[in-house]
Amino acid sequence: MRIITATFLMLMALAGGALAHASEQGFVLLLPTDIYIMAGGATVALTVIMLTLLPEGAVAALYRPLPLIRPFPTRLCHLTSCLAAVFLGALIWIGFTGPHDPLRNPLPVMFWTLFWIALVGLQGLIGNHWRYSNPWTGPAMLLARLSGRRAPLRYPGALGYMPGILSFLGFAGFLMADIAPSDPPRLAAVLAIYWSVTMGGVVLFGPRWLIRAEGITIFMRAYGRMSVFARGHAGLPGWQILARPVAPVGFGVFILLMLGSGSFDGLNETFWWFGVLGLNPLEFPGRSVVIPQNLMGLVVANLALIAGFTACIWLGARIIGAKLRPAFCLFAPTILPIALAYHLAHYLTSALVGGQYALKLVYEYLGLADFHVTTGFFNTPQTVKLIWLSQAGVVVAGHVIAILLAHALALRAYGNSRHALLSQAPLALFMVGYTIFGLWLLASPRGL
Repeated sequence: MRIITATFLMLMALAGGALAHASEQGFVLLLPTDIYIMAGGATVALTVIMLTLLPEGAVAALYRPLPLIRPFPTRLCHLTSCLAAVFLGALIWIGFTGPHDPLRNPLPVMFWTLFWIALVGLQGLIGNHWRYSNPWTGPAMLLARLSGRRAPLRYPGALGYMPGILSFLGFAGFLMADIAPSDPPRLAAVLAIYWSVTMGGVVLFGPRWLIRAEGITIFMRAYGRMSVFARGHAGLPGWQILARPVAPVGFGVFILLMLGSGSFDGLNETFWWFGVLGLNPLEFPGRSVVIPQNLMGLVVANLALIAGFTACIWLGARIIGAKLRPAFCLFAPTILPIALAYHLAHYLTSALVGGQYALKLVYEYLGLADFHVTTGFFNTPQTVKLIWLSQAGVVVAGHVIAILLAHALALRAYGNSRHALLSQAPLALFMVGYTIFGLWLLASPRGL
C-alpha cells in the first residue's frame, strides 16, 4: 500500500514544479521509515536507561555554562526595535501595494520564511535576538519620551498569560486554517491590525503587556531559553532553563501550546487527517472547506496534549509524594527542546524553497542576474533521504535534550537519583511515545 501511495504521489509530481513537495514525500514513503522510527524511539528510551547509570550531578554539570564576553548594551535594543518597526511597516505597505503573487511580493516571503522559519530558529538555537528585533519596545519608548508620560494603566495580574495564550492560538489558527495566509494584502492587513493592537496595549499597560499578553513575544522569549548564548555565557541547549526560576503555570501551559500547535501543523496535512475529515487528499477541495475542522482540530490537539502531559506529571508526582502544581511548573519548560525540534524539522523543506525565493527577490531588487529557484533536490532519492534523516535526527535530539533537562531539574528539586527517576518515569514514557509520533508525522503521506 505504501508503494501504491508513493506511485500516486510521484505521478502527481509530474504535473509541474509546484507539486515537487509531493514528489519528495513519495520518496520518503519508499524509505525504511518504520526502522528509522523504531530506532529513534529506542534512542530516546536508551537515554532514559543511561540516566540510571550516571552519578548524581553529572547531567547538571553538562549544563554548566561557560563565561564568554560581556553582553551587548541593552540601550541599543530601542534603536534596533524602531528600525524593525520601520522595516515591518515598509513590508506591510508593499503587501498592500505590490504584486499579489505571494512569490513575487516580499511580504509573504519575508514573514513566513525570514521571520517564522529563520528568525524563530535562530532565537531558539543561537541567542535572544528578539530583545533587539521586536517592533514594539522602541516605538513605545519613543512615544513615552515625546509625551512625557508613563503607561496610564497597570496590567491586571489576574489575567496572567491568558491574553497571550489567546493571541498565540489566534496566530496559529490564521496559519493553519485561513484560506490564504500568504496572500499579500490579506497578510498585510492581519499584521497591521496585530501590530496596532499590540502597540495600543503597550502604550496603555507598559512593557508588561508584551511579556504577558502578546503571543509572539512570549513565544520568542520561551525559545530564547533554549539558545546557546545568553548574558555573556554559552552552554548546551537548554542551560538557561536550569539557570532560571521555575516557570508560572500560565507560562507552562503556553509552552505546551507551542508543541501542540506545531504538532497539529504537521498532522493536518497528513492523509490520516483527511481520512478523519472524510476527504480524498488527492482531490483536495480547498482550505475553505476545512476551516472549522482545522480550528477544532487545533483546539482538541492542544487540549489532548495538555491533558496527557499533566496526567504524566501527576502520576510521577504521586509516586514520590510531591504536589502536582509545582511539578507541572518545574517540568513544563522541558517541552521546549521538543517544540523547537518539531518547528525546525517541519519547516526544513519550506526553508529550502522559501529561502531561494527570498534570494530571488534580493537579486531582482539589486538588479542582478535572474536567480533560478530549484526544487530538484526533492526529486532524487539521495537528497530526499538526507533531508528526511536530518529532520528525524533533529526530532530525536530534541527529545534527548528534553529528557536530560527533566532529569537535571528533578535532581535539583527532589534531591536524589531515586526520587528523580521515579518522578520522571511517566514523563519519560510520554517523551518516548511522542518521539515515535513525531517521526511518524514526518514519514506520513501528505495531501498539501
